[in-house]
Amino acid sequence: MKKSLVALAALAVAGVASAQSSVTLFGVVDASISGYSSTSRDLNGATLLNPFYINKGSVKASRRELANSAYNSSRLGFRGTEDLGGGLAASFWLEAPIKNDDGSEGVATFARRSTVSLSGGFGEVRLGRDYTPTFWNDTVFDPFGTNGVGTNLISTANGSFGAFGSPAASVGSITNVGTSNYVRASNTIGYFLPPNLGGFYGQFQYGFSEKTKYSPGLATPNVANSTRQGRYVGGRFGYANGPLDVALAYGSSTVGDDYYVGTTTKVNTLNLGASYDFGPVKLFGELSKAKNKIDYEVTPLLGGRPDIDLTGYLLGVTVPVGAGLIRASWSHVKLDQNLPTNPFALNPGDPKANKLALGYVHNLSKRTALYATIARVSNKNGAAYTVGGPSFVTTGGFTPRSSTGYDFGIRHAF
Repeated sequence: MKKSLVALAALAVAGVASAQSSVTLFGVVDASISGYSSTSRDLNGATLLNPFYINKGSVKASRRELANSAYNSSRLGFRGTEDLGGGLAASFWLEAPIKNDDGSEGVATFARRSTVSLSGGFGEVRLGRDYTPTFWNDTVFDPFGTNGVGTNLISTANGSFGAFGSPAASVGSITNVGTSNYVRASNTIGYFLPPNLGGFYGQFQYGFSEKTKYSPGLATPNVANSTRQGRYVGGRFGYANGPLDVALAYGSSTVGDDYYVGTTTKVNTLNLGASYDFGPVKLFGELSKAKNKIDYEVTPLLGGRPDIDLTGYLLGVTVPVGAGLIRASWSHVKLDQNLPTNPFALNPGDPKANKLALGYVHNLSKRTALYATIARVSNKNGAAYTVGGPSFVTTGGFTPRSSTGYDFGIRHAF
């Protein structure tokens, strides 16, 4: 009897396994020796009011470390697909970030992606945490894939431009997934067009804020960010055929909401990216425009806070050389706070920055590569963007100026 039960259980397990078309364990382990240096300068000098002022020169904050994810983001994941018949399939994807340099983060959170989906001739409906449509253009059309010191400034600047306040900071090594909808959004419903549209592709994504709604409205707790903070809606549409790939994306993230004050703060992002592979070289480009705006239920007498604009540009190139690949990019960002000009004061100008990055990847095999990247950011008018590592020294009259960095590492994928 016991043997019969065991046999039936084995058959049941075999039946489940045969119905499951595929289950895959995958990952990337990427380690690098990286160095960062952020230099600030004293731009002050002697004045009529302080004729004996002595300029302090410059101060540098630097760090060298064994890092991870400088070429590809280190990760560990599980994905699977079940063929349901009739062209219908169910899939799951669970992907966790890992810190292989010190082992402090592993499969404690599937913060990179955690989705379940249903696909067929109609396309794909995907539920869970996933990349936002607008971030796809930042990473796909960046020769450095938004990794390491070569990450373009559009990605760097937008990473903090649309941050919102809750939940609290990360606990230990567990990644906080609730402070920004820039790279990924949680609690989303996504729809992807089917892949057989002659090169056209697209997606739509809606992310729930998961805030409690009260009726009547006056029962709402008198706290900020009580209703729609964290909501995301966006889409992307593109065309890829032969050497050409071009895509337009738009997203709107609610980063602040206060029922009693009557304000809703949103970051709206529009970007256009493209690449063209000529064979000897592949060119990349992106234009990006983000706006942080406050919608007022009752407009203040003086008009309220002006919108804040973040504009970015990216040009890049990759050149295959035997088993290797040369990568280079230039990116620029400018922050416009749209403040009224004071004719009686010196206008310092809008904060802006440029970045140059150069790198080389040597493929030892399809899964293993050695890489090297160097990059430099030049800041102006109070911008304080870095290639990574320590922040600028800004106390004592110092102003952020330049940031340089390098990555030398190895990537293995499985």
